[in-house]
Amino acid sequence: MSDRAGAWSGRRIHFVGVGGAGMSGYARAASALGASVSGSDGAHSEYLDRLERDGILTAVVGHRTQNVPEGPDVELVYSSAVGAENVERRIARERGIPELPRAALLAELSALRRTIAVAGTHGKTTTSSMIVHALRAAGLDPGWLVGGSVGAGLENSHWSEGQWLVVEADESDRSMLSLKVQVAVLTNVELDHHATYSSLRELREAFAELLAGAPQAVIWDRPELLALRTGESVPYDAREVTLTQGGSRFRWRGHEVSLAVPGLHNAVNAAGALEAARLAGAPPRDAIAGLSGFHGAGRRFQALGRSLHGAMLYDDYAHHPTEIAATLAAARTLEHRRLIAVFQPHLYSRTAMLAAEFGRALALADEIVVLDVYPARERAEDHPGVSGLTIAQASADASGGRPVYWLPTFAQAAAVLREHLRQGDVCMILGAGDVPELGAMLVER
Repeated sequence: MSDRAGAWSGRRIHFVGVGGAGMSGYARAASALGASVSGSDGAHSEYLDRLERDGILTAVVGHRTQNVPEGPDVELVYSSAVGAENVERRIARERGIPELPRAALLAELSALRRTIAVAGTHGKTTTSSMIVHALRAAGLDPGWLVGGSVGAGLENSHWSEGQWLVVEADESDRSMLSLKVQVAVLTNVELDHHATYSSLRELREAFAELLAGAPQAVIWDRPELLALRTGESVPYDAREVTLTQGGSRFRWRGHEVSLAVPGLHNAVNAAGALEAARLAGAPPRDAIAGLSGFHGAGRRFQALGRSLHGAMLYDDYAHHPTEIAATLAAARTLEHRRLIAVFQPHLYSRTAMLAAEFGRALALADEIVVLDVYPARERAEDHPGVSGLTIAQASADASGGRPVYWLPTFAQAAAVLREHLRQGDVCMILGAGDVPELGAMLVER
């Protein structure tokens, strides 16, 4: 399939917000297609550092007018977290440089390949990563654009010569609706992005629109999800599941599947990934073999090491009550003396809307540590009275007397946890913000 190399080799694309998991992947793909890329971000990130390490672009931290290249062939692509008042967007408008939302570039990229789009409120990154490993094991050489490392030392993005592209379809800014999709995978639907969708009904309509545009659809076998698709679909679920320590076994189309990632939710993710891989032409045995060697995507139940006194530390991106509950249930399959959850809430709006649900989910742990809110694009002054303490109080209400600690800063949490965590404990560090920094502080080198 042609990559229209002539069109891409003459392009100069500047990415504003290039250090994010999604945008960094688009920059990688554009570079692989022959475009000259540059970019900036408001803060350091591992993705920004990797772009520089791999020679994709020079990492620039901070937004300034001088970051934007000059010339008639320049385009600016901006993250959904970058507003119109951003200084680089303003100078682009003054110079007449086209401004494109990331969804527009994603639409171009997905049009170049047969695209498998993985959508849903939870499980997108893991399911997408599993599909990548299944297709690679079958020799299909897929490309991918995923919101995190897909595991096995692979980056969050890769552009290949194969015919398939695996994309994590993001509903948070409706960019999923710009994709050109051959196979749509729907994992679940639950209201999470309250600033984008006013109701669950509106969210369901968006997912229905995505499914309507795909010739083939793989949908978790639940009536409320299957109802979103008009026409044929492939229902999936994990059958005859046996949970093991740190993994599971289940049956799929007459085959036994063994996983090295824990939890019932990952068995379900794997069943969806296998159905998508089958539709893409992967022989079942090859796809299953690819999943047997999958040890998790980046920041999805990722083992960090041991603490000062020997507790096992894990990092997970879970930032919604359903995700936290699934992750803690998976952690229970590991041998442990105490299961300790350390949670950094993400967004004031989500904290305020779902505090009680967060409390109930965190109460699945033996002990709970709550940090202050990672604000991302929000401001504390717009949400008076909302902080991590809101969730700490909800957790105390739900915990049945089990310990709950309110430790707002990383320094406070690290000081307590270094001495508190002991041999035999499993400590889950949870959240979508910068909480991996706390994990790094706790690992004994």
